[in-house]
Amino acid sequence: MIKRKITYWLFVVAFICMGIVFIDAQSHPSRLIDNAFLLSDSEKSSLESKLDSISQNQECDVIILSTNTLEGKTTTEYADDFYDYNNYGIGDDKNGVLLLINMEERDWYISTCGFGITAFTDAGIEYIGNEIQPYLKDAKYSKAFETYADLCDKFITQAKTGKPYDKKNLPKKPFKIVMEILISVGIGVAIAFMVGKLMKSQLKTVRSKAQATDYVDKNSLNITNSNEMFIFSRINRTAKPKEKNSGSSTHQSSSGTTHGGGGGKF
Repeated sequence: MIKRKITYWLFVVAFICMGIVFIDAQSHPSRLIDNAFLLSDSEKSSLESKLDSISQNQECDVIILSTNTLEGKTTTEYADDFYDYNNYGIGDDKNGVLLLINMEERDWYISTCGFGITAFTDAGIEYIGNEIQPYLKDAKYSKAFETYADLCDKFITQAKTGKPYDKKNLPKKPFKIVMEILISVGIGVAIAFMVGKLMKSQLKTVRSKAQATDYVDKNSLNITNSNEMFIFSRINRTAKPKEKNSGSSTHQSSSGTTHGGGGGKF
């Protein structure tokens, strides 16, 4: 009898916990808002699941927002306000990162908050922008958003080690690009070798000499005296350009929340 009661109450507690998790998941705003209708239904479903999974595992919201109008705001204002007034961000610090795609002016902007400011430095945001920009230009929006989500997961994981990706330690380019560079260099060397060999074969009148004086025509040059005189020297000094500060620059949104961010066009 006692054992049956214990089993019953364990079941009740488990059911309540599942209900709390379900309610919390339902109450959280969608992390994918495609107001510009850039994705198919299947693409939206797959991407939304990925954003939810990354956000929950990392305890940092990863959000994508597309729109056809900024309603008179700048990209910074629109992204920050959408984040703040729709209650995004996990934890007391509202940890998260939001990618805004504005189709009206073909802008992209990344807004960060809480731990997102630490994880996504100015250099890191620029790096992510450069990675997704080619896909955005080619209207491969699903690929651009998948790349953004994967990079967010990678950047947050790296930041948790205490050394977020920044100017001097950004992720290395894929091996494929390195191979393309090596192949290009190899082709260049081969062409240069062939051209050099062809030019060498055309120098039929050139013969090697035993001594340096053998190359001089007789009576063509007669130096009786020579000296060198140092007249003056000139030194040009150029100021070394200062490196831009690393880390994240921040600003305050209309709600008074601190945000980081950056963006560009595609």
